[in-house]
Amino acid sequence: MIETCGFVGTTEAADAMAKTANIDIEQYKTIGAGFTTTLVRGDLGAVQVAVEAGSAAADKAGELVAAHIIPRPHSDLGIFLAPDS
Repeated sequence: MIETCGFVGTTEAADAMAKTANIDIEQYKTIGAGFTTTLVRGDLGAVQVAVEAGSAAADKAGELVAAHIIPRPHSDLGIFLAPDS
């Protein structure tokens, strides 16, 4: 997952992640005040490559807030990761 502050950073990160690794962009969540978290899924190696590329792209745009990978997330995390209804 990558958190950014601004649409440009979100778009740059998502584009870089999709272009550099075989991952699925699961969703993005708008948190408020311009903050957005983009969630990706795939095998661990691909996700690591994607998050590194996405972080670099968002950082270059000056909008990277945080990046984190959760290997094999527990199924109970689904409540936090489910799309907003």
